[in-house]
Amino acid sequence: MSLAVLRSRALAGMDAPAVNVEVHLANGLPGFTIVGLPDAEVREAKDRVRAALQNSGFTIPPRRITVNLAPADLPKESGRFDLAIALGILAASQQIRTDTLARYEFAGELSLSGELRPVRGALAMSFAMRRQQAGNDGEGGPRAFILPHQNADEAALVSDAAVYPARTLLEVCAHFAQGAGQPRLARHAALPGAAAPEYPDFAEVKGQHTAKRALEVAAAGNHSVLLIGPPGAGKSMLAARFPGLLPPMSDEEALEAAAVQSIAGSFSPQRWRQRPFRNPHHTSSGVALVGGGNLPRPGEVSLAHHGVLFLDELPEFDRRVLEVLREPLESGHITISRAAHQADFPARFQLVAAMNPCPCGWLGHPSGKCRCTPEAAQRYQDRVSGPLLDRIDIQLAVAAMPAERIGAAADGEPSAAIAARVVAAHALQLARQGKPNQRLGPREIERHCRPDAAGERLLRTAMEQLHWSARAYHRVLKVARTVADLAGAQEVAATHIAEAIQYRRALREQ
Repeated sequence: MSLAVLRSRALAGMDAPAVNVEVHLANGLPGFTIVGLPDAEVREAKDRVRAALQNSGFTIPPRRITVNLAPADLPKESGRFDLAIALGILAASQQIRTDTLARYEFAGELSLSGELRPVRGALAMSFAMRRQQAGNDGEGGPRAFILPHQNADEAALVSDAAVYPARTLLEVCAHFAQGAGQPRLARHAALPGAAAPEYPDFAEVKGQHTAKRALEVAAAGNHSVLLIGPPGAGKSMLAARFPGLLPPMSDEEALEAAAVQSIAGSFSPQRWRQRPFRNPHHTSSGVALVGGGNLPRPGEVSLAHHGVLFLDELPEFDRRVLEVLREPLESGHITISRAAHQADFPARFQLVAAMNPCPCGWLGHPSGKCRCTPEAAQRYQDRVSGPLLDRIDIQLAVAAMPAERIGAAADGEPSAAIAARVVAAHALQLARQGKPNQRLGPREIERHCRPDAAGERLLRTAMEQLHWSARAYHRVLKVARTVADLAGAQEVAATHIAEAIQYRRALREQ
């Protein structure tokens, strides 16, 4: 047989479409050609595969080798097809058995010595394979997945996925040399139950009770937060401990977050079920923040999916970079379009931002060290646009720590105690409306967040005096609903509205 067909998968956003790796040996001058819209990394596979086969003791047939990656209009990238190409050459030249190849899909990059190196997107590929088989694609029943052993843990996160890890090309070939009942490769077991994630504790933060309460409300309702205060007030310290207040990740949330990390090549079994915490530097570009590239990859907003995106020194970010946050803050996903294709990535994150009130940072500090003019402070604050600020639910001033409190013992509640209240409030929201308060639509706000008469009067007065937009009005209502949930109240009262108004501190009022 001079033709062999093996199965692998490409990456397209969060999807992993099937790819047939067709290897044909023809008469003529020896050569090695790869077709099917390969990028540079895929075209270089011929050199890696040739060396890996030779160093593994196999013979390169002295014929014209043509590899077709179908479908031809789907872009192919990375070295994930190396293993399938090498096995296709061996199968087409009858150096390995071919009767069971159709039962497997393959992915893995080859070193020159024949070792298998990890690839990006193993979880996405495993998930796509199981989903396609569940749809009865008619191609011979369920298939197993052979891939590098470094990718086995993430691929096995998909329930019922048959994952067979290997370290070298020789191990894979030996698997097919054995009888059907004695495979050399062992099926990889799923990850054991993950230990409880460990986060920095809120008990270490001295004082700042108002800020801690605001972060508790934000965690309970999935609200975004902006902390405004002088240097050393504890803004970064508070933000780093915020993930410890969030409810435990569900199975679906953990898989979605792990899939994004797998696509980016940053999955780690040690972070399984741990809320992502992304802290990009203020010099980051728009592409780094939302994703992009010729073949799009996820950015920071997607890597923070079901976790926290912390933007420190918010006004220091390029204004055009910050504006790209508007859409994902509202929709929870990001679409990156290119001329020939587009990629969709999830981006349901909680934004926690921090900033100083002026260029020198000391505006409003008791020391009186600020020498910024009102105009300079206003220009600094105006670096954060009104439309973006309007989308941040909680905007809170964080005061400087008094000198007498710095040396005192820590007096804060531990994160576990606060998280228990957050979990209870979150459960109320899921039972009532099936989603966190932050994601309520206009009709749902009308149904679940309507305040009593006193609360309505208070909110209308605040809206008139502070000149809020309709979006700000609705966001205050959602925050008030979360405050009521933390109190176990069925109705939104004036006290809940008053607390929510206090959390809506506009920068221009600093």
